Amino acid sequence: MDAKTFSSKDLLDTLFENGILFESGVDGLYGRSGVFEEVIERFERLVTRIGAPDKATRIHFPPGMGRATLEKSGYMKSFPQLAGCVHSFMGGEREHANLLGMMARGEDWTELQEATDITLTPAACYPLYPTVAARGPVPADGLLFELSSYCFRHEPSRDPARMQLFRMREFVHIGTGEQVRSFRESWLTRGKAMIEQLGLPCEVDLANDPFFGRGGKMMANNQRDQGLKFELLIPVTSAEKPTACLSFNYHQDHFGQTWGLHFADGEPCHSACVGFGLERVALALFSHHGADVAAWPASVRAVLWND
Repeated sequence: MDAKTFSSKDLLDTLFENGILFESGVDGLYGRSGVFEEVIERFERLVTRIGAPDKATRIHFPPGMGRATLEKSGYMKSFPQLAGCVHSFMGGEREHANLLGMMARGEDWTELQEATDITLTPAACYPLYPTVAARGPVPADGLLFELSSYCFRHEPSRDPARMQLFRMREFVHIGTGEQVRSFRESWLTRGKAMIEQLGLPCEVDLANDPFFGRGGKMMANNQRDQGLKFELLIPVTSAEKPTACLSFNYHQDHFGQTWGLHFADGEPCHSACVGFGLERVALALFSHHGADVAAWPASVRAVLWND
């Protein structure tokens, strides 16, 4: 598989044909084989080994979070096009009969559902900040967390690297601006070295989030001008438009101000995170090294399987 000529459709078809991914009938929503899962498990072990010296506190949140939490975070102001809210049927027997009749007639029955208090988690770190804030002042040397969660973003696509439900592994540092910027710089170096160990071409570049609406372009420009976001890019389906597989983000004191994260003297905390797109890294490995993991380069297997 040559990533320079491998289109999104070609890669997806090859993964289907080799039983690595499975169709669900919805773009961006796929079943994963045991082989695909094992690659992710091996990569996560690598991340764990590299991050172990930091001694981060592990917290795993479910793939859903409170709707009020998402609203307060500011996510809906910036990315309403990506958000997903869980809806459920809350009617009685009469409404249930109507629902079944609508389904039988091929009509849209979703109008009989109502929004719940749960939204789908858009990024693994979002539930963390109010959780930490509720514990009281942050110690002077800051806090470091390791997170993992399924995440949802509504952007259906036939590009296998743009799944709607995917897993994100994150390290998050909450502390002073200097502390969290140093943390991010450390991972910029470690992250690139880690991906290069896997025989994958990559580059780190300045980036911005997909902010929504007229003001989105200004917010994106500000983010780039201040160097708040970097991405590690790997050509998965295109050399011209490589895929962001790792991201390195400095939030300044946004979450500190939003959630009341502060030190004992009342000074708001800053935060930064490094995120690993687990499915994207696995796809990059299959794209560059082929569908048969047993035939992957010995150097790559030595890193992942300790062969």
